[in-house]
Amino acid sequence: MPDAETRPGAGSEPRKGRRKPLRRGAGDPVKTLLHHHRDLCERAVDPLEIAAGLEAQGVTDRTAARFRHRDVFSLAEELYARVPRDGAAQPRPEPPRLPPVRIGWVLLTLLPGALATALVTGLRLTHGRIRTTVALGGLLAVALAVRAALRRGPLAPGSGTPSWRAAPGTRLCTLWLLGYALLGDGLLRAAVAGGPLPTGALDGRWPVATAPALALALACAPAAWCAHLLTTGARRKLARSRGLEDFTAAARPLLTGTFALFLGALTGLLALCGTVLHQSAAYPQGLTLGALLLPARLLVVHQHRHAPALALGAAAAAEAVTLGLVLAARLPGCTALAAPVRALDDTWGPAAVPTLACAAAALALLVHALRTLTRASAHAPAGAPE
Repeated sequence: MPDAETRPGAGSEPRKGRRKPLRRGAGDPVKTLLHHHRDLCERAVDPLEIAAGLEAQGVTDRTAARFRHRDVFSLAEELYARVPRDGAAQPRPEPPRLPPVRIGWVLLTLLPGALATALVTGLRLTHGRIRTTVALGGLLAVALAVRAALRRGPLAPGSGTPSWRAAPGTRLCTLWLLGYALLGDGLLRAAVAGGPLPTGALDGRWPVATAPALALALACAPAAWCAHLLTTGARRKLARSRGLEDFTAAARPLLTGTFALFLGALTGLLALCGTVLHQSAAYPQGLTLGALLLPARLLVVHQHRHAPALALGAAAAAEAVTLGLVLAARLPGCTALAAPVRALDDTWGPAAVPTLACAAAALALLVHALRTLTRASAHAPAGAPE
């Protein structure tokens, strides 16, 4: 009998010992998650940064429910609290600091428009070789001013290598689109007509679309302010949100409103430049190109470079192929190559080529931006790169 009593007792103790590790692991599921994301949790300055980092790595509110939390924000707060830090008691972290408005980047965003205005004025007051020198020097000055505006302030990438040096293909496509907005319609009109092509001389018969080019240069300032409004508004909503879906629902109208605000400002600049220069405002070409460049830059600012490169490259390729087909049609036996372009020109004029190319790319890029820039990880202080 003693042996019988001893055996069950002896057998029950090992079974209890085997259950303890399972019960401990099942009761603390956050511990494993903390181990996998320890670097993120130790580096974070507040729970919002952890929440954004988890979202960037695929953790959703539904995933957080498996860790016994209602959303990713609640899970991030526990992870932040569990990481050992200096000091016994840690105060509740303050909302992320909003980027200040600095006079330096404000002046830099105004510089391209000011130099472009001076360039247009100089071209109207000069002739001959002096005009050529003014044009070349002015274009170089405007390009350098745009570069400076894109490297500081709201239009600059938050971290990593500046996009001006990191994506030469994107830069070339952007320069092509801007150059086509300035000279493309005149070249296409001459090529479709079958007459002699412009020689490129400034005193030659090449209609230059000065009004939309000047308006786009002036639009650097409203673009920077729109980017600043998007960043500050998104971080405020991020601090108030209690879930990823809540933040996305609040960020989507913010992004669309920012986009509409920029297009409204660009429309006013096109009208102003067209009136002052007594030229066509070229609303279709200017608005569609601006609608493409703004979301492309906003995505680059938030470390998403692949989609802007594809969209800008597709628009530039469409314009280049269209122009190439018309020029190739001058070869013997290749007249049919220009038939689609001639039909498009007869229906809507030469402005249809850049308008359709930029509008299609801008629409695709805006849809992509509504998916990526409305995520919490895109607006965390330490944003996650793509």
